[in-house]
Amino acid sequence: MAQNFDTSGYLIAPDPGAARLTRAVTGTDQTGATVALNVVEERPLTIFLNSQEIVTAMTIGDYPAYLALGFLRNQGMLRADDVITGVDYDEELETVVVRTEAQTSYEDKLKKKTRTSGCAVGTVFGDMMEGLEGVTLPPVQIRTSDLYALAAQINRTPSLYLEAGAIHGTILCQDNRPLVYMEDVGRHNAVDKIAGWMLSEGISAADKILYTTGRLTSEMVIKTAMMGIPVLASRSGFTAWGVEIANQIGLTLIGRMKGQRFVCLSGEERLIRDADPALIADEPRKMGRKAST
Repeated sequence: MAQNFDTSGYLIAPDPGAARLTRAVTGTDQTGATVALNVVEERPLTIFLNSQEIVTAMTIGDYPAYLALGFLRNQGMLRADDVITGVDYDEELETVVVRTEAQTSYEDKLKKKTRTSGCAVGTVFGDMMEGLEGVTLPPVQIRTSDLYALAAQINRTPSLYLEAGAIHGTILCQDNRPLVYMEDVGRHNAVDKIAGWMLSEGISAADKILYTTGRLTSEMVIKTAMMGIPVLASRSGFTAWGVEIANQIGLTLIGRMKGQRFVCLSGEERLIRDADPALIADEPRKMGRKAST
């Protein structure tokens, strides 16, 4: 039934049938029988800023220009006043070169890398927290009816996750409408693709919601704030540092959103509870998890 879901409302929707994104492999199941299945491809993508090599990311390979732009913007290497003169992707060399009008030099910054908990090993630089000092997020109110509507639409959208698994999705939304749905092996890559698309298209962030299938870690909170998006939601869990940062910067943070259930970790005063959870179709709870008291 998911294959018949109408994705025409999206500006960018997943393309789970794209041949380049998966590869057919064979294995054996628990009975020893041979099984054939599609698995997600991983490819290296090296990002340059002008003449300087910045990072090599493992990615599924779609939207490389958006990924490069978003990564550099979220790492504070592309400032709001930087004039981008070109973005060149070489598929054979698996490189993207972002060119700016002004010269850039980040040798010192590149020495202060910190590995994060993101899948496929995300990278956040040691001074990235400093970029939050001047961030002010608008105190946008959000309706719980919109959150429920978004979750229902997103969960029914045909995706690479449903086709092959082993991947994360991040979706840019406005009110009750999902706009851009990006996927990648790491949730940080999916976020960066959205940031790159917003930068390329000149899209305002003040009235947007970011929805992710992955954990709400400090990196996810920081990137969302750096993009200027005031609301971050996920069907997954969260970390203590992610919650702490969200409260400090005024980001509305919604986690464990499944069926009629969710937990608001930050920004309760900005929630408009206009939907009765009892009227929302619920998802079964996982066995073995103790109920919260």
